[in-house]
Amino acid sequence: MTKARIGIIGCGNISDIYLKNLTKFEQVKVVACADADLARAKARAEQYSLPHAYSVDELLADPNIDIVVNLTIPKAHAEISLRALEAGKHVYGEKPLAVTMEEGARVLKLAEAKGLRVACAPETFLGGGIQTCRRLIDEGAIGMPVAASGFMLSGGHENWHPDPGFYYEAGGGPMFDMGPYYLTALVTLLGPIRRVTGSAVITHEERTITSEPKRGQKIKVETPTHIAGVLDFASGAVGTLITSFDTAAGSNLPNIEIYGSAGTLRVPDPNHFGGEVLLRRAGSREWESIPLTHGNTDNNRGIGVVDMAEAIAEGRPHRANGAMAYHVLEAMHGFHIASSQSSHYQMTSTCDRPAPMKSEG
Repeated sequence: MTKARIGIIGCGNISDIYLKNLTKFEQVKVVACADADLARAKARAEQYSLPHAYSVDELLADPNIDIVVNLTIPKAHAEISLRALEAGKHVYGEKPLAVTMEEGARVLKLAEAKGLRVACAPETFLGGGIQTCRRLIDEGAIGMPVAASGFMLSGGHENWHPDPGFYYEAGGGPMFDMGPYYLTALVTLLGPIRRVTGSAVITHEERTITSEPKRGQKIKVETPTHIAGVLDFASGAVGTLITSFDTAAGSNLPNIEIYGSAGTLRVPDPNHFGGEVLLRRAGSREWESIPLTHGNTDNNRGIGVVDMAEAIAEGRPHRANGAMAYHVLEAMHGFHIASSQSSHYQMTSTCDRPAPMKSEG
């Protein structure tokens, strides 16, 4: 296949691992990067020997770019994706798809009108850990899936991130920051969600940065920082998901467990590509460590971009697709809406389980 030409917008922290990987894949060629801070774009271009360091406008105007990889902060995701689509380019974006459901819907509608593709992180579900779990479920290793639980408990980002403020703005918080990993994994394993409910609170209205270089600065918290959610899947399975920036000491709870009629599956951290897969069969007191049947077990960010490029060339659906990203976005909003209205939120969107990756054995 002809190499898809990639332009990256947003040269912050996350761009480093994308560039490290995308500059090595044979299926794509990174030809430019851009940032609102041109000096930062120039630094990344020099670091990875890219032909061009652009302003955002210059990158969008370049006819030699096929796919824009949108690595901006969440509140800019929709704006940049819409501009890229208007410029005739496919878009792969960091999560979430957009801050609001309305913005997310606009992105998908414009892509459809233009005959272009939208993809969105997280792509960690394409890694060996979750793909091995997908294979076990599909092969009936735990029987009929009946329930699931997920836990993402942390003390917040102000203790380590160099610029943590946006994690506490609209579009941030533990649900919008880490929820996409958990919900994308759950949809991959169990299928689409029918309805959600939950409770969401802002525990501390103000937080103090203890990391450098902004130590001592105050952050006004604008989004819930502890969310306890319940999910009803279309398949009939019931899930629970807790995400928090308010648990200072963390926990030893599993990241994700899937409970079936014939066993329980412990899924590795959905923020990673690999990890240990554990299976406990009905009647057994012991967990079995299951060898991973799929590759991509390192920090393989960028494989979702490659999968989309291959899918465009092959005329097949790409896996980290916009429909699933919007479904996850709606579910995240659904938890907040349900909490504020003391109700269940009925999902209006659905999606297919993405096709499994090819196994290595």
